[in-house]
Amino acid sequence: MLSTLSTEVEPIQEGTELLQLWRRMFLLRRAEECIAGLVESGEARCPCHLYIGQEGVAVGVCAALNPEDSVWGGHRSHGHYLARGGTVEGLIAEILGKVTGCSGGRGGSMHLLARDKGILGTVPIVAGTVPLAAGAALAYKLSGQPRVACAFFGDGALEEGHIHETLNLAALYRLPLLLVCENNLYSSHLHWSERRVLDNLARAGEYHGVPGVCVDGNDVEAVMKAARQAAEHARHGGGPTLLECRTFRFRGHVGPATDSDVGVTRREALKTWLERDPLQRCKQRLEVLGIATLDRDVLQIEQQVAEALAKARAASFPSASRVLQYVWGLDSDPLYPEIRCAS
Repeated sequence: MLSTLSTEVEPIQEGTELLQLWRRMFLLRRAEECIAGLVESGEARCPCHLYIGQEGVAVGVCAALNPEDSVWGGHRSHGHYLARGGTVEGLIAEILGKVTGCSGGRGGSMHLLARDKGILGTVPIVAGTVPLAAGAALAYKLSGQPRVACAFFGDGALEEGHIHETLNLAALYRLPLLLVCENNLYSSHLHWSERRVLDNLARAGEYHGVPGVCVDGNDVEAVMKAARQAAEHARHGGGPTLLECRTFRFRGHVGPATDSDVGVTRREALKTWLERDPLQRCKQRLEVLGIATLDRDVLQIEQQVAEALAKARAASFPSASRVLQYVWGLDSDPLYPEIRCAS
C-alpha cells in the first residue's frame, strides 16, 4: 500500500532553514568535487563513488532526523556522512588513508564512521547495513528509546533478498525504521528497465505491510517534509516507512567521470537531470524568498574545504605496527584457545 502521508510541499516561509539546507548541499558538492580532483590526480587511491547530483536526498533526510537517531549507508555515502555533520577533514583524510580520517585511515571512501553524529557504519556490500539498521531499531524499541534508525540504499539494493526479510521483520514488530531508497535509475550501468518489469519501487514493502512514499529527490524541501513525517510516524510506534527518492547521479558509478558515454538513454537523461540540479532549484527558491546573494557563503565553504584538504594532506599515515589491529589470528583468546586476537 502506498502511504497516505502527504508529500505536497509547504514552502518554508522563513528563508533561514532553507538557506541552511542549501549551505549543506553546497558543502557536499564542493567537498566531492575536491575528492574528484584527488582521484583524477591519483592522490586518492581508493575507489570513490561520488554523490554529486543526489545532495537533496541526504540533506533533506538528515535535516528531518534528531541528533540521537542513527544513519546507516552503503558504498555511495560521502553525502550521508557530511549531511549528518561529519567533518570534511575526516572524510578527505580517510580517503587519503591518513590516521586523522574518520575511520583512522583504515576504511577509505566506503567505510565511514562518526559515532558522535550517529553514523554507525557504511559498507560497500549492497544493502548490507539495512538489516543492521533494523537491529538498531529493535534495540531502540526494546529499551524504550524514542530513536529512529535510518538506512540509505540504492535502487539496485531492492533486488537483494535480505531487504525483504528486513521489511517483514520491521513491519511485524513495528520498528522505528526509516528505509530510504535513493533511486538514481541505474544500478551500476543498468537502467531500471533492464532489471525490472515495473517502475514501482515505492511499493516494494506493500506485501509486508510497509507503506511507501515516492518523492522528488532533487527537491530538498519535499524530501525533508516526507522524511520528517515518516520519522515521526516511526518514532511514535507507527512502524517503518519506505521512502523512494527519485534522483540522478551526475558522475559515473565509480570515479569522477561524467559517465555520459554509457548508452544514448543515459547521455540524454543526464542533460535533463542537470537542469534539475538540487542546488540550483534550492537557490531559485531562496531568490523567491528574497535571499539572492550567496557569495559570502560560497567563499566560506570553499575556504572550509581548502583548509580541510590542507590538514588532511599534512596528517600522518597510520603506523605500520597497526596493520594487525582488529585482525584475528591464532591462539590467545581464553575462551577460544584456537583463536588469537592480534593487538
